[in-house]
Amino acid sequence: MREDSLNQPEFTFGQKLLNLHWFLVFLICMTAAIGVAMLYSAANGSFQPWASRHMVRFGVGLVVMITIALIDVRIWLRYAYVFYGLSLVLLILVEIMGYVGMGAQRWLDLGYFNLQPSELMKIALVLALARYFHGLSLEDVERPTRLIMPLLMVFTPAGLVLRQPDLGTALMLILASGGIFFVAGVRIWQFALVIVSGLIAAPVGWQFLHEYQKARIMTFLNPEADPLGAGYHIIQSKIALGSGGMTGKGYMQGTQGHLNFLPEMQTDFIFTMLAEEFGLVGGLGLLAMYGLLLVYGVAIATRSYSQFGRLVAMGVTVTFFLYVFINIAMVMGLIPVVGVPLPLISYGGTAMMTLLIGFGLLIGVWVHRDVVIGRRGGDEV
Repeated sequence: MREDSLNQPEFTFGQKLLNLHWFLVFLICMTAAIGVAMLYSAANGSFQPWASRHMVRFGVGLVVMITIALIDVRIWLRYAYVFYGLSLVLLILVEIMGYVGMGAQRWLDLGYFNLQPSELMKIALVLALARYFHGLSLEDVERPTRLIMPLLMVFTPAGLVLRQPDLGTALMLILASGGIFFVAGVRIWQFALVIVSGLIAAPVGWQFLHEYQKARIMTFLNPEADPLGAGYHIIQSKIALGSGGMTGKGYMQGTQGHLNFLPEMQTDFIFTMLAEEFGLVGGLGLLAMYGLLLVYGVAIATRSYSQFGRLVAMGVTVTFFLYVFINIAMVMGLIPVVGVPLPLISYGGTAMMTLLIGFGLLIGVWVHRDVVIGRRGGDEV
């Protein structure tokens, strides 16, 4: 008898729709609405060119998110390796025929839009690792030889992304995977071994970094050394953050942003513009919304009956956390500038779609939280 045929809750389409985590959907919509408001401000009171496109992309992504949430989680398990393989092929195609923009070869020109496969890999890697560890017992996970394959699954795309070059995304792939490894039961000493190996290899890795990446790290350590050059971005960001005070200068009244002192305010530095206009209160308010999304993500992961659902939910949640943490720490000068957008707020199509696909999987885990999945994905046991 098939394990997943016993006591399985079979829902109709209407029941699944009612069973969606609608409050989580509401939080996502509210966060995206803040993004529209800030992009409207960034364009000096115009929906063009960013806010209108942000709304359209979010609308399409919202439909995709809900559609993904309604699909049986066992289907995602069945095709997890297929999605990973396709994403890996797209990364290889970037290496061969990728579109070069802003000094990096990260995009594929598909005619109507440019696709950034490294963003899709963030979700594909979560699915692939979740499937791999779902098929192992805790005793299997503790065997070092069992970790060779998932490590190859992580570092192969991370290496391809580094070549683009995109250090921020490569780090996100590695760190998000680390969260899945931890939840799957990998021992702490094994993490320590990988970290120590990474520290030992760091001097060698430094030689392979591009000059602008080295400059970003040196600027992080001493931004005042070149205030009009490499250090300009982060210095202006700190000025804008500090000038907002407790309650900010008012909507569309920020001087750093609207006088064009603040660079890339519609993408990487949009949190700085928000903090200048709404102050510490506005910044903490957005962080509270992000915190609530993270709490719900962890709660859904712990509520899932299946290991696959638990790992997918935690992988998506950790990826979302990394977006938030890296972007905000970057604009505050706590880490080097690596070009990671603020989730649902910054302007950017592929990152928006990646996040909404991830949230779709997260909500899908909630909808199918009581589904039992055998270690072989429902095969006979």
